[in-house]
Amino acid sequence: MILYKKRKKKKIAIGHFNISNIEGLWAVFYAARKYDAPVIIGLSEGERDFVGIKQVVALVKSLKEEYDYPVYLNADHTYTFEKVKEVIDAGFDAVVYDGAKLSYEENIATTKKCVEYAKSVNPDILVEAEMGYIGSSSKMLDELPQDVGVSSEMFTTSTEAKKFVEATGVDLFAPSVGNIHGMLKNTANPSLDIKRIQEIRALAGVPLVLHGGSGITDDNFREAIQAGISIVHINTEIRVAYHNAIIKSLQENPNEIAPYRIMKTAVESMQSVVERRIRLFSGLD
Repeated sequence: MILYKKRKKKKIAIGHFNISNIEGLWAVFYAARKYDAPVIIGLSEGERDFVGIKQVVALVKSLKEEYDYPVYLNADHTYTFEKVKEVIDAGFDAVVYDGAKLSYEENIATTKKCVEYAKSVNPDILVEAEMGYIGSSSKMLDELPQDVGVSSEMFTTSTEAKKFVEATGVDLFAPSVGNIHGMLKNTANPSLDIKRIQEIRALAGVPLVLHGGSGITDDNFREAIQAGISIVHINTEIRVAYHNAIIKSLQENPNEIAPYRIMKTAVESMQSVVERRIRLFSGLD
């Protein structure tokens, strides 16, 4: 996945879009091909359990082979070494080990173990790790999750990031800089600390990943990418589009029973969300 290194100096970011079914996969792929943009398909532990680990590997591999297209598969938010090993052995291109709720020492120890295993299997597999808790659910929120860092003193520091990367050997690093998982229902998500992103990128020495992208304003995204964010995760926005489209489709066609007809609107709605984000991250909007 050398594309990260090729693109990081261009001040654009690669979109990482989570899927839960084949409709989501097609929505992301159609959007990426429309703008000739590389794309990352992500699945959390729950999403992988639903789709199937080996099955999604086969699906993404088939897209690469049939279309000769830069589409990559990432195991998002993976909480144990055993689960990390599982996706590496299955053929994922990348994995996120999420030890953000662990102690600093525990997070480093397990992350390092994950990196060592991944590189022993295939040096090209990318391992990402997180520091700083930003919540764990891609859903609509009534209020900020407990223990989520939303003030500067709770964010990841550049010194912490540098020490963590050096101690673990991770390829990608996801800091807490004001981002949260999920979208707040009645207010905008917190603003990102752009200066902190710049500081972390300068010292960390690896590309930075922004989790919890749903709910962030376009201007804040642009600033974050200019400051050093290389990959942006989007999930909640896609789920909302899917949910609303299914409801609309069933309301407008109450007698329709063919799943592929019912789901057509859902694919189109998810694709629209992904297209909008790809344009933004690629500097086209």
